[in-house]
Amino acid sequence: MKPLIYLFGMMLLLISCSKTAKKQSYEARIKDFQYRLNVEYSDKKTSPLTDADFKSFRSLEFFEIDSTYKVTANLTYVKDAPIFKMPTTTERLPLYKTYVRAKFELKGKTFEIPIYQSLELMSDPQYRDYLFLPFKDLTNGKESYGGGRFLDLKLPPNHATTMVIDFNEAYNPYCAYNHRFSCPIPPDANVLAIEIPAGVKAYKKE
Repeated sequence: MKPLIYLFGMMLLLISCSKTAKKQSYEARIKDFQYRLNVEYSDKKTSPLTDADFKSFRSLEFFEIDSTYKVTANLTYVKDAPIFKMPTTTERLPLYKTYVRAKFELKGKTFEIPIYQSLELMSDPQYRDYLFLPFKDLTNGKESYGGGRFLDLKLPPNHATTMVIDFNEAYNPYCAYNHRFSCPIPPDANVLAIEIPAGVKAYKKE
């Protein structure tokens, strides 16, 4: 009997260790995203900060990492989607089209939002496989930037029917730091009636 109890105990320990390792691995990946974002903002060549803010910049503020804001969305591909001009904070009107509609559950609620493809980036070999997800949520204007936040995604491989959307990787548009930039405004279809306390927080000077 003792060997069986010992074996059962070892199995429970291995399962617990495996779950802990996965959690640590996930957190490490998000922390790497945060680190790379801070490196970008700390480099004068790539930082959107004003000269005055750059001098005192130490780090962006982030919500606590929370894997419940990582969701798997079911995708509906949009054939022959019309090209449209997305409004921005300036008179600039970049061209986009809806690539897929993503349906997912978050905190017991179901959402379906469009994910876009930039016509400008489609012609750039470095970014042709990028997709753009701008969104607003109920944290805007409080804990997060009032103008909404962005997520960069990749084209689903082999026309996959699902996609992982991780709001822990949500970042602010450059306009949150410097008004000289022209930033897309999330369309009404991308407004989520839920708080998403994940990703980058509002800039302290907003």
